[in-house]
Amino acid sequence: MSVSQGKARFGLIVVGDEILSGRRQDKHFPKVVELLGARGLQLSWVEILSDDREALTEALTRSFAGNDIVFCCGGIGATPDDHTRQAAAAALGRPLALHPFAEEQITLRCIENAAKGQGTADMTAPENVQRLQMGFFPEGCEAVVNPFNRIPGFFIQHHTFVPGFPVMAWPMLEATLDTRYAHLHNKEERTEYSFIVYSMPESRITPALEALEQQWPSVRAFSLPSVGDGGGVPHIELGVKGEPLAAAQALEFLRSEAQRLGARFDPPTQ
Repeated sequence: MSVSQGKARFGLIVVGDEILSGRRQDKHFPKVVELLGARGLQLSWVEILSDDREALTEALTRSFAGNDIVFCCGGIGATPDDHTRQAAAAALGRPLALHPFAEEQITLRCIENAAKGQGTADMTAPENVQRLQMGFFPEGCEAVVNPFNRIPGFFIQHHTFVPGFPVMAWPMLEATLDTRYAHLHNKEERTEYSFIVYSMPESRITPALEALEQQWPSVRAFSLPSVGDGGGVPHIELGVKGEPLAAAQALEFLRSEAQRLGARFDPPTQ
């Protein structure tokens, strides 16, 4: 499956009961948005899933059936609560197999630890046999280099699987974006403009937003209403994002339409 520039959609799957229970706060979503944004790309969707093999298998079966580029963070360890590797294999209908590169890197990691007086370099020792389980990926995968501790992730069908630890996951995802998907980076400058209006229902400005996108196809309009939480004044933030010249033209159109439709640009007095 090939992904061409302009048609790529990126998705993010975050795996972990600790996220859903609130014991830990997810940090991957804002970071992936940042990594994509720095390359002129954007995230289309995000899904947070529990450490449940059946649920993971179902979600990954849907995901593999699509054409999106997907980053999956978490659950690729070898403890009983890690199910992502097995779920990916089940979703693909493939067996798990020890990846040669993963075996090499995990072995090197054990040797390095032994040299520091941490554990043994004997790969037949029970703890190292257990560590090798982290190198069992769905058959046919490519390994993803982990510069932090050598324990790799894996890649298959435009899905990149990395550990849940940000210190490992983020460099692995960044390298993936800059190697596998460098051809998708948007080199064109893009910008975003917005302004606030008061005393106008969102439904009144909606036709103007639709007309704007028809007249400037490269520009996306947005409307972010606020109900005045915390004692503020209800208002709408209207804006556009896209190529700078077209976005500037679209902004002026939107501003004039808001004015024509009776919007106020200053907050009403109480």
